[in-house]
Amino acid sequence: MTSEEFISESIEPAPGTFRAQSMVKAEPGLPQRFRWRDQEYTIVEVLKVWKESGPDKDGSGQMYLRKHWYKIRTDQNLIMNIYFERQGRSKSQIKQRWWLYTISKEI
Repeated sequence: MTSEEFISESIEPAPGTFRAQSMVKAEPGLPQRFRWRDQEYTIVEVLKVWKESGPDKDGSGQMYLRKHWYKIRTDQNLIMNIYFERQGRSKSQIKQRWWLYTISKEI
């Protein structure tokens, strides 16, 4: 049985660990390691990938790709849902593009 915990906090990708093959396809380079709450995690498996779209904020009616989602397994055997936000939330958070959404743990 698993227990899912809602987090919604930014994570800090480790420099130089991005997957270059993703960037060739105009997608964010998923970092292979990241820090969250002063602890480093390594991605050992990508379980699922999906995208989230929504209407453009200028009212044009066009759809805009907002987030790239990843369900991952870490080196600590945690299942995490993380995402890349294509546009920063505010000027103060412009560099915070990677977010940890949920963590699932075996109970």
